[in-house]
Amino acid sequence: MSAGAPTSEAAFVVRREPTRDAPRRLSADDAFAAALRIASLAVLAAVVLLVVETLRGAGPALHTYGWAFLAGREWDPVAERFGALPYVVGTLVTSALALLLAVPFGIGAAVFLSEIAPPRLGATISFMIELLASIPSIVYGLWGVFVLAPFLRTSVEPWLIQHLGFLPLFSGFPFGIGILPAGLVLAIMVVPTVTSVTREILRALPDSLRGAALALGATRAEAIGVTLDAARPGILGAVILALGRALGETMAVTMLIGNSNRMSWSLLAPGSTMASVIANEFTEAVSKLHLAALCEVALVLFVVTLIVNAVARLIVLAATGGRRDVAGAA
Repeated sequence: MSAGAPTSEAAFVVRREPTRDAPRRLSADDAFAAALRIASLAVLAAVVLLVVETLRGAGPALHTYGWAFLAGREWDPVAERFGALPYVVGTLVTSALALLLAVPFGIGAAVFLSEIAPPRLGATISFMIELLASIPSIVYGLWGVFVLAPFLRTSVEPWLIQHLGFLPLFSGFPFGIGILPAGLVLAIMVVPTVTSVTREILRALPDSLRGAALALGATRAEAIGVTLDAARPGILGAVILALGRALGETMAVTMLIGNSNRMSWSLLAPGSTMASVIANEFTEAVSKLHLAALCEVALVLFVVTLIVNAVARLIVLAATGGRRDVAGAA
């Protein structure tokens, strides 16, 4: 019996060796992870290709003007002298004006819909606000040209000039088109983003947070302040999403801003943005340097958007201390 034991053990080892060396079958989890990696790499590849193609198109302008392109104020396709500073300033001013008007209204509407309004009324109003996001920008532009611009030209801008004309921001003439109407339309367009995202973040907060604040003696307003403080990183993310929409908006701004390459301190004066100058001149660019200058403007717009998103991510990380369990933290 003792002599046969090693033989059986050896046979057992021999029989198990093929199964130990057999290839492992691909599970559903492995396939899903591989699909996610491919999708992520595809997005990254699309961004890299976009940058490469824009750089290649902007090559002649980069070689001719260099960094002076960002500081130049002259845009003369005939003489082939190009500078992007008026368009960069116009983009930043209109986007800042849109956020200045849209963020308080959007956050206030989100607080009302999530904390104060009855559920049925809140759902109805939320649907109506989110419906604004589905309206094409060309429709906003037409509404701005035929409704908003005449109203501003006959009622609002003359009042601003009469009472606040001593300030550089409100000096000039009531054209009805310019930086102010473009900023107003942009504000209307980004309000749904701020409102919907902020509302969902406030609804995602646990009810125990509000209950704890009320149990400690806080008023209704103070309890809402506690929830807003907890949702601050997510609200900041909503604001950054709105800013990204405002920076890249094209048609509505092109129809209302006046499309002037002159810089002015007045919000009533015509101006232009990086997106609007590309939309206006890309199909009419005949010279190689003119087309390259427009590609460089697109590259600058991409870089500005990238910087804004990077700064926003840093601000969110600073506000949350790097934690990912905070509402809306990226």
